[in-house]
Amino acid sequence: MIRMTEPSKITSQNVSDHQPAAGGIAARARASVGPKYLSGLNPEQREAVETLDGPVLVLAGAGTGKTRVLTTRIAHILSQGRARPAEILSVTFTNKAAREMKHRLGQMLGHAVEGMPWLGTFHSIGGRILRVHAELAQLKSNFTVLDVDDQVRLLKQLLQAENIDDKRWPARMLAGLIDGWKNRGLMPSQVPSGEAAMFANGKGGKLYASYQERLKILNAADFGDLLLENIRIFREHPDILRQYQQRFKYILVDEYQDTNVAQYLWLRLLSQAPSFTSPRPRGEVASRSDAGEGDSPSTELVETPPHPDLLSASEARHDPASAFAKASADMSGEKEKTKNICCVGDDDQSIYGWRGAEVDNILRFDHDFPGAKVIRLERNYRSTGHILAAASHLIAHNEGRLGKTLRTEDQDGEKVTVTGSWDSEEEARGIGEEIEQIQRRGEKLNEIAILVRASYQMREFEDRFVTLGLPYRVIGGPRFYERAEIRDALAYLRVINSPADDLAFERIVNVPKRGLGDATVQMLHDHARKRRIPLFEAARAVVETDELKPKARGSLREVVAQFDRWRAQREVTAHTDLAQIVLDESGYTEMWQKDRSADAAGRLENLKELVRSMEEFENLQGFLEHISLVMDRDGGAEDDAVSLMTLHSAKGLEFDNVFLPGWEEGLFPSQRTLDEQGRAGLEEERRLGHVGLTRARRRAMIYFATNRRIHGTWSTTIPSRFLDELPAANVEITESKGGSAWGGTGGYGASRFDDMEAFGSTYSTPGWQRAQANREGNRNRGGGRTGGGGGGNRSGGFEEEAATFSSSSSSGPDFGSFSSRRRGPLTIEGELVAKSTGTTSEFSLEDRVFHQKFGYGRVTKIDGNKLTIAFDKAGEKKVVDSFVQRA
Repeated sequence: MIRMTEPSKITSQNVSDHQPAAGGIAARARASVGPKYLSGLNPEQREAVETLDGPVLVLAGAGTGKTRVLTTRIAHILSQGRARPAEILSVTFTNKAAREMKHRLGQMLGHAVEGMPWLGTFHSIGGRILRVHAELAQLKSNFTVLDVDDQVRLLKQLLQAENIDDKRWPARMLAGLIDGWKNRGLMPSQVPSGEAAMFANGKGGKLYASYQERLKILNAADFGDLLLENIRIFREHPDILRQYQQRFKYILVDEYQDTNVAQYLWLRLLSQAPSFTSPRPRGEVASRSDAGEGDSPSTELVETPPHPDLLSASEARHDPASAFAKASADMSGEKEKTKNICCVGDDDQSIYGWRGAEVDNILRFDHDFPGAKVIRLERNYRSTGHILAAASHLIAHNEGRLGKTLRTEDQDGEKVTVTGSWDSEEEARGIGEEIEQIQRRGEKLNEIAILVRASYQMREFEDRFVTLGLPYRVIGGPRFYERAEIRDALAYLRVINSPADDLAFERIVNVPKRGLGDATVQMLHDHARKRRIPLFEAARAVVETDELKPKARGSLREVVAQFDRWRAQREVTAHTDLAQIVLDESGYTEMWQKDRSADAAGRLENLKELVRSMEEFENLQGFLEHISLVMDRDGGAEDDAVSLMTLHSAKGLEFDNVFLPGWEEGLFPSQRTLDEQGRAGLEEERRLGHVGLTRARRRAMIYFATNRRIHGTWSTTIPSRFLDELPAANVEITESKGGSAWGGTGGYGASRFDDMEAFGSTYSTPGWQRAQANREGNRNRGGGRTGGGGGGNRSGGFEEEAATFSSSSSSGPDFGSFSSRRRGPLTIEGELVAKSTGTTSEFSLEDRVFHQKFGYGRVTKIDGNKLTIAFDKAGEKKVVDSFVQRA
């Protein structure tokens, strides 16, 4: 019964404000009338979308839906009528990201977003602004944007005009320096003298100025100018800056942690509230920590209030750190006001410092924009609990971060595994076998990725995948054997192996530069066609005539003599040593040693890896045949294939299964990065590890090797310090499927030769079934394992007391049972690891045989009890006859 109160007796107390109860009728009814694009957002995402006033920083961890937040925020601004499409500046880093945002907006709003002219990359928007005001940059509106090759050609002309040796001071190196200065917002007059002295004995600054002058004459700009000229115009013409400040009511930035100094300055200028007085520089510039000094981005940096950079040229000249400075504009003596700017990024994923990205930009956001609201997106929709816990625990060791902890409402899943291998070859074998097991479970190869720290690590995996017949693709760059330096080196070896290989000879006849240009090559082609001989023989004939100028004739004669000498050395020199001799004597190695470009060191490492890869083959001919097989594998992008890439190329991607090989000190973290950047470099390497782990949805598998070839020599390595920074509760130590792992005898565990029952595959062939039956029969007769051989060494010198296989007189060799304390000769991957017994083989030439790992084949050579067999699928291998049987 409801009691009624007389109106005269109701008290006059204040009624508290009412909020609909969560899950109640009012709350559900209100949600039903809200915009559909807001449905499905979690509370943090919705807060980031609906907070439209003032500066906002959205700290979006990996897999937390940052792209959805950014696009939904734009949709919300438009649907609420807060701005028209042309009044929103939305900046991304790639054209692909810009297209995806437009597509998503079209889906949300029910129509294509054609009216958003200011949604694009930094450079595309900067270029559009520059074309409007081209005359202020001494350009015409139809100016040309030069690519890297055009830049290098132009700089070569300037070097020649200054009589500077372009071999000692390469144009590509100067292009890299100029690009770095432009990324830091430095005009020629602002380049610190110390940095200008890095090139051509102090002429770097002068050459930069000459380059800029030449660009104006050619009515051209490079990519750096598209922002640098914007900044200069905005500073020198406040009225133009004011136009754009008034135009853009909202500014949104994606991947803010990857912005460089020029992008930061450009955004800071546009994000200020319009001022009707000219900005004046003020204040002492507080320099940011120099990454080269090893100082990490610490909380101290974040606590120092920064200022927007409106420096004069003289300030920049006298303060080398001004490009990284925190500066501010005095707007008529009043505190600077900022407009509605929203930056989305993740300080834990800032991994592009090597190309100018400044993680400090995001770390000091709340000081650059006072009163900024920081919203953390920590709910991950990609990875399982164990993976997120491991990644969060690892990145927590960084000091220079704003802090957040990824979480998931999904299950914990499988633990992150850490596996040790004896060497890099075993690492590749183990990962290859693990991938085969994943494939047998019915999972797609497209959901498998191998993320390496250095590109030269890929070669081992590419070779292994060819052997296993696993399709693969290299993301973010060419395959190992398709790289320019590898193709050049192979061309030299191909000409030695086959003088009639015209394509190879033409590729390297003028590499490195020998003064043998297109005219010389055309003459050789004409001579070769007339006489129907290869180019090399044409060259031999032409050098004996006067058809060429003396200098070109001398160079060509030297090339012919070199190949004759190398071909003679081939008969008495190991093919690996010969390859090194060829690279050195041809001047090819020296060419890259003198190259000062950023990728020169990586190319030299690739050449060393190429020479090392030849050790696995008996001769040069066998190696080149293997390369032909590797190069012939060219699957389409739509094929089901394993993805192979560097950690830097993996950002933004995700896979069910992620392999992370090479977690060793010196390789990861990179010793070069530690030497050059100190603690700041270490923190970026740790962020790289965090990115690698968070690419995995279901499984993350880390590998390290005890021995790895570094700079051409085998070195014993130690596991990466990052492994000790992983949480033990979320990590499982596993044994390598490719051979010996860690623990056990001698610290390296049981030898991979001790367990001959663990085959990587099963077959339905008659030979395989007989082998399985023989093994089972011997096991039932008590022929099990009787001993555990010691650790063994990698060259195959095992203890004589190790157990060995027995033979079955009735049905051929037994592939898996043990019956005595002595073990016979073994082969792994076709490599003989024990000496021949000296007995005569019962097999004959051309016999058809079966091997438990390599399948069917034909005997082509017999040496005692060692057989050379041409297998149908595995190619030619050397094995001991006790491990094959007649087919």
